[in-house]
Amino acid sequence: MKRFFALGLAACLALIAVLAGCSSTPEKIRIGEVTRSLFYAPQYVALEKGFFKEEGLDVELSTIPGGDKVMSALLSGGIDVALVGSETSIYVSQQGAADVVVNFAQLTQTDGTFLVARNKPDQFSFDQLKGSVFLGQRKGGMPQMVGEYVLKKHQINPQSDLELIQNIEFKNIASSFASGTGEYVQLFEPEASRFEQEGIGHVVASFGKESGTVPYTVYMTKQSNIDSNAATIQKFTNAIYKGQQWVASHSAKETAAVIGKYFEQIDPTILEKAVQRYLEQGSYATDPILDEAEWNQLQDIMDAAGELKQRADYSKLVNTTFAKQSKEGN
Repeated sequence: MKRFFALGLAACLALIAVLAGCSSTPEKIRIGEVTRSLFYAPQYVALEKGFFKEEGLDVELSTIPGGDKVMSALLSGGIDVALVGSETSIYVSQQGAADVVVNFAQLTQTDGTFLVARNKPDQFSFDQLKGSVFLGQRKGGMPQMVGEYVLKKHQINPQSDLELIQNIEFKNIASSFASGTGEYVQLFEPEASRFEQEGIGHVVASFGKESGTVPYTVYMTKQSNIDSNAATIQKFTNAIYKGQQWVASHSAKETAAVIGKYFEQIDPTILEKAVQRYLEQGSYATDPILDEAEWNQLQDIMDAAGELKQRADYSKLVNTTFAKQSKEGN
């Protein structure tokens, strides 16, 4: 009799657990991305394929232009997770923030910009930039630091060997070049492919290939959030890893189709071409792990740009526990 009672009780408890699971409310998590970019394709795939929902998360995604504004939103509690360049976590650390901002999941692992020339050369070499007008990116941001790093790698001093323009807002750089400013410009996709299609410019080099593997865009949060919501951070990282794996195992055309709703103003053929470019150069990380070699390369680039006060401690600003667990558990 006791045995049947125990079995009956166990069955009831199991039913209650199932019902509770069915009625549970997804946990809200707020992401602030620094820009809307197809460079972040695995994130949009994770949203559209329901990978966050599978983890019991309800994602609220907002676009907050400017790394400083993203950090302000994170530090003030306006968002839970920031998607922005790793250099911003170093800047916050250098300012002595009490609640450290920690990088926990890497999304992209190369620079995402391309060198676009107004006139297509028969054969390109970086020496051709000497004496030219170069429309670069904002000072202190990763695109500009990578751009300068690559120019110096090719023995070009960006301050003296060419006319460097870097006082134009990020959102206006492409239109400024299209209207006639500069002989060369540093652009993300899809503008690079669109300019080629429209005959405005021609891609002659990839800053991503030239600068190597770096933690270019990373999910980060406050240490206090990790301490109090570790399970949620793990679920979030699991979803991102699923998105990364999906993109890595599908064609550019398939990825472009899934993320198309986020880029309705972009011609689908250009979107596909741009995704293909990023796939070919390995820009999309295939797992969320930010390793120390990448971290050191990032700091080498920052140091060369004169933006690094002192080396940042990898063990303090990077936590790979969640990323490794995601990879091992899937």
